[in-house]
Formats: sequence, C-alpha cells, structure tokens
Amino acid sequence: MKKTNNEPAIGDFLPLTPAIHHILLAVVDEERHGYAIMLEVSRLTGGTKMGPGTLYGTLKRLLAAGLIEEAATRRDPDLDDERRRYYRITRLGARVLQAETARVSVLIDAARAKKVRA
Repeated sequence: MKKTNNEPAIGDFLPLTPAIHHILLAVVDEERHGYAIMLEVSRLTGGTKMGPGTLYGTLKRLLAAGLIEEAATRRDPDLDDERRRYYRITRLGARVLQAETARVSVLIDAARAKKVRA
C-alpha cells in the first residue's frame, strides 16, 4: 500500500496480533482508560481476559506506532481518578483496523465457502 502524508503503509501493520486487534476494537467507538479497555475486550470476545502486562505493553507499542493517542481531557475530571489515562484511536489506527477487518472478512468468507464450522 502507498504511504500518504508521511504515514507508514497500512499493510506494514498487518496482520494484527489479537491483542492489538482487540484494543483497537475497544477504543474505536469511544475513549477508554486501561481497565475499561480490559472490560470491553472481555465483552467483545465472550470472556477472554487480557492481563495488565499485555494491555499496557501493547498500549505502549500502539502509542509509539501512532495507532492510538492519549486523550488530552477526561470525560468528568471531578468523578474520575486523575491518574487514569484515556486512549483513543487515531486516523491511522482506524485505517489499519478497517484494513484488518477487510483481511479477516476474506478469510471468513473463504471458510464459509468451504463449509468450515466452529
């Protein structure tokens, strides 16, 4: 894929690891702090637990790659712990997530065509 505006090529990020994919899905629709990301990953995956080491190590890599960013403000600072950091997906992160979703969809369609069942 071509680079645009000095961004890395989307294909350079693919395929995503499960942890990266889960975190991007968790923050695609709203900003979340670490524990909320863990809860959303569990909800999205039917109970898969993501440990804090995996979560925070992956968040660090996603920040460095520019796929997520730390939110500048918190929703309600008076009701929230000031130590919490909120994360949101970047434009690049959203494009990577879209590309991964398309890639996985092709595999799912191929599995269905071959009548692969869970």
